[in-house]
Amino acid sequence: MARFIYTLAVLTLLPWAILHLLWRARRQPEYLRHWGERFGMFGAVTPAPSHEGIPLRITIWLHAVSVGETRAAQPLVAALRQRYPDHRILFTHMTPTGRATSEALFGDSVERIYLPYDTPWAMRRFLHHYRPQLGFIMETELWPNLIAACRQEKIPLRLVNARLSQRSARRYARFPALTREALRGLVAVGAQSSDDAMRLEALGAQDIRVTGNIKFDIAVPDAQLALAREFRLRYGKRPVWLAASTREGEEVLVLDAWKRVMRSGIPLRDGAGDTAALLVIVPRHPQRFDEVSRLAAERGFVVQRRSDDTPVAPSAQVLIGDSMGEMFAWYASVDVAFIGGSLLDFGSQNLIEAAACGTPVVIGPSTRNFAEVAREAIACGAALSIGDADDLVTQVNVLLADAERRRQMGDAGRAFAAHHRGATARTLELISREAR
Repeated sequence: MARFIYTLAVLTLLPWAILHLLWRARRQPEYLRHWGERFGMFGAVTPAPSHEGIPLRITIWLHAVSVGETRAAQPLVAALRQRYPDHRILFTHMTPTGRATSEALFGDSVERIYLPYDTPWAMRRFLHHYRPQLGFIMETELWPNLIAACRQEKIPLRLVNARLSQRSARRYARFPALTREALRGLVAVGAQSSDDAMRLEALGAQDIRVTGNIKFDIAVPDAQLALAREFRLRYGKRPVWLAASTREGEEVLVLDAWKRVMRSGIPLRDGAGDTAALLVIVPRHPQRFDEVSRLAAERGFVVQRRSDDTPVAPSAQVLIGDSMGEMFAWYASVDVAFIGGSLLDFGSQNLIEAAACGTPVVIGPSTRNFAEVAREAIACGAALSIGDADDLVTQVNVLLADAERRRQMGDAGRAFAAHHRGATARTLELISREAR
């Protein structure tokens, strides 16, 4: 009965979903593409890629909602390819940026589509069309009709790299019967932390193991390190700090706080000279690149953009990182990194990549999405916590003036990332022998 009521609600909301796609397409025209997939309508099955001349079967399916989940899947994809070299991999996404990320990371070696909206018939068409032998949902996306369809078709589905904040747990707890049915339809759950496992178990999940965070297993690509060196040459000798994956409303706070410091006559500088620091802002969502560039210019900053593909002018004060797939390079090229999504109540973005690059991390008060990771990074000295934008600018200024402390934080970050590796191997232990 709970799932029947849920299905009626989904049907009622489908017209709104269409309006939502049209609204989002104002900024991201990609939302106008592949609509049929979102409603369970697929064309002919594309010819399967081959391995040593033998066609690969589509048997392994990973659902990664957007950018973060897709990037997190990299070590798992590599491990699955090694274990099942004769199997084809299918990605499903919900956002154009997630789809673009899988294309940038994996190219034509995987197939990618949008996951249909969660109606029983659309999910059945999806499963009958692609016929996966096993599936993985990255992090936490519970689609009751999808899970029920997998169970009916005897397709083992696992929730991996699972995380569940207290806020999300409270939301799921409002629909106890529906949530319990969905969680018990999974054959196994690999949780990032003991806190995540406890909250999932309280909601009804079974066969839960704490496998850790797969994001710790992502190696810094050599190409990104080379690009970081190129970025560093473009900056010149000036100190550089990064506001990474910022969300709407945060850039204004950061820019205004920096402006106040600069007007006070104490601009951000390194400890040895009088070269004013460069602020790099990389917004979380690409449709906001123009908006953030405009916000900086309106405040009187001299703005340059990554897409200019030229050395940063000595007069430039703000560089907008208007690129996709270069976050490792940004982290590895700067002296200090602030993690966006943490200054306002967004729950924070992932700090693991910055720590793995050996870059000192500054993080705001909102860390619910990565609460345990943030606590441990702060405790080991890889990161420090700030309360607001003025505190952020003050602490960044202190770090830029103290090379030894930056070195210590960077070393702590690398050690922190290395200590937590191994989640991919533990996740693979959740798989029996369904894919053969």
